[in-house]
Amino acid sequence: MLSVDSLKKRYRKKLVLENLTFTVRPGEIIGLVGENGAGKSTLLRILATIDKPNKGSISFFNYLYSKNRKEIRKYIGYVPQDIAIWEELTVKENMLFFEKLSLSSKSSQELRQLCLDMNLDKWEEPVKKLSGGMKRKLNIAITLIHEPTMLLLDEPTVGIDLKSKIEIGSYLLKQAKDNNRIIIYTSHDMDEINHLCDRVICIGEDSFYEDILKDSG
Repeated sequence: MLSVDSLKKRYRKKLVLENLTFTVRPGEIIGLVGENGAGKSTLLRILATIDKPNKGSISFFNYLYSKNRKEIRKYIGYVPQDIAIWEELTVKENMLFFEKLSLSSKSSQELRQLCLDMNLDKWEEPVKKLSGGMKRKLNIAITLIHEPTMLLLDEPTVGIDLKSKIEIGSYLLKQAKDNNRIIIYTSHDMDEINHLCDRVICIGEDSFYEDILKDSG
């Protein structure tokens, strides 16, 4: 279980997160919503151990973030909003490259199956020729090579076609329910959030998203 208690983050004079408290159980999908600059991406970076809070505590099962950051990283998959893959390489070459950097050893066949599970069948295609949706799928597949317990995604379906968006959503549901993974992701698509998420956390002071959730409920 992930437990966040009284989290606070400040950048110089700007308070980004204040007294944020929540828990997430294995198999849950949690959506983070809020206006731009509210702190959604900051929270994901903190949970991914890339950034640190100013105050508060986070625990992941039996590990405290303040003491076990290196160990916790082994269980986390983080997908930033900016796509981080090699455009000149093929899908296969990207998967093989990132497998070498991973804590988990996988065969070429296993890596290909990871892609096929996401309806990404362009194994020999250079990434630069892929659609935006295919690139997003590859980014997620790379993150799953080491079989993380918790998956953190920053706008994983932004700017892509509807078919890819639906396929990624279905895949995330399967990952949570079949593999008991914790999934936390940000999105401005409230239909997607309402369809996929077990719970939604509103970040920031603007009540706009809370009002939408109340109306849809």
